[in-house]
Amino acid sequence: MTNELDLRDYFRIVRKRLWWIVGVVLIVTVAAGLYSIYVKDPIYQASTKIIVNQTSTQAIANQPQLNSDAVNTNIRMIETYKEIIKTPAILDKVVQKYPQLQLTSEQLAEKIKVSSVNNTQVMTVGVTDLSYRKAAEIANAVSEIFRQEIPNIFNVENVSILNNAKLEPAQLPGPISPNIPLNIAIAFIVSLMLSVGVAFLLEYMDDSIKTESDVEKYLELPVLASISRVNFDEHQAGAPGRSTQVKSAGELNHVSAGK
Repeated sequence: MTNELDLRDYFRIVRKRLWWIVGVVLIVTVAAGLYSIYVKDPIYQASTKIIVNQTSTQAIANQPQLNSDAVNTNIRMIETYKEIIKTPAILDKVVQKYPQLQLTSEQLAEKIKVSSVNNTQVMTVGVTDLSYRKAAEIANAVSEIFRQEIPNIFNVENVSILNNAKLEPAQLPGPISPNIPLNIAIAFIVSLMLSVGVAFLLEYMDDSIKTESDVEKYLELPVLASISRVNFDEHQAGAPGRSTQVKSAGELNHVSAGK
């Protein structure tokens, strides 16, 4: 007996359980869409941009040395600032100065994401929250406290706020989460892969022999005879002349079995 499957067997297995696969995919995809639309709370994001550079006083004092090295130094400092901005040294000050936010330092840290673009002196402070306005307030508060406190930490004044988050934009930005089309696409692909995989698993675990071709394929023996399926109503009626198929090795003979 061989368990190797050719391409036709794969198609046969998929076609055999096609409606089961379609049903699973349909249910999971619709459930993901309904969950994303009606259950999952939308999450908004607001951000500010901070630039790390020299102040006018520092630039004048260091004019002879103003070259690409100074820019590279500021870029490397951004990596340090990205870590500092989420420490209690900054967030505790935010909690103290902005009690209306009603957040602890730990809760603030979970909402803040600091990023930077490669080879630039600009870093972005992004904040996510269920309310866009509150996200904007937190982003502005953290950026302002960071700008005020960094001279006390590093004794340098090279941080400026490029732009604050707008508290009341002309058009409210859409939520960044949930991404409904993406969630539906992921649910469709994952459910399709899982349902097809389960179909093949069920076929692999099913070792019963159902057809004449199964006998020849798995037992490598010819089919000597087969019993036709008899309809129960027809059997009760005792219909005469009911035929029974008798199959000898390599030939199919029909005989009538009378009562």
